[in-house]
Amino acid sequence: MDCDVGHVRVADLATVGALARAYLNARRVGTRIRFTNASPALQELIAFVGLDDVLVGRPERQAEQREESVCVQERVEPDDSAA
Repeated sequence: MDCDVGHVRVADLATVGALARAYLNARRVGTRIRFTNASPALQELIAFVGLDDVLVGRPERQAEQREESVCVQERVEPDDSAA
């Protein structure tokens, strides 16, 4: 289900909290809700708290657009002491 939040005037943590509660309540009754037409300020705040994939969703990227995972290898020097 899509919910248009284009008329939300205040982009603050209380707003994000209300959207998150609505999302959880929808999940509890077996449906999904996605918020559409969020203002740039609201989108930034939702992303800041890490809920952008959940609340507003991101368009799926094509395989060639996905970031490649980076493998980090750690090397230990023989005379390094453990901290």
